[in-house]
Amino acid sequence: MTSKQTKKKPTDNPQDGTLGNFALVLHNDDLHSFDYVIDALIKVCNHNYEQALQCTLITHHKGSCEIRQGNKELLIRMKQALTERELQTTIDTLP
Repeated sequence: MTSKQTKKKPTDNPQDGTLGNFALVLHNDDLHSFDYVIDALIKVCNHNYEQALQCTLITHHKGSCEIRQGNKELLIRMKQALTERELQTTIDTLP
């Protein structure tokens, strides 16, 4: 016997901001050390060390990296915290 499953549309979770229509993008600046950027991503974006390291390396080699997706309000707060740390970020709308 098979059951019919329905797909539920993901919704924003304001607590963790894991889903949403926006992306926070980190841009390379050639000013800050890898350790500084990794530490900022861990503290601000709740990345684990491996995630932060990968995002830092991608940003260094490609010029930018999407570091977080979520609802706009959460990403604005994260962007402000990263700007206070003198890191360059933008918020992009996802398709």
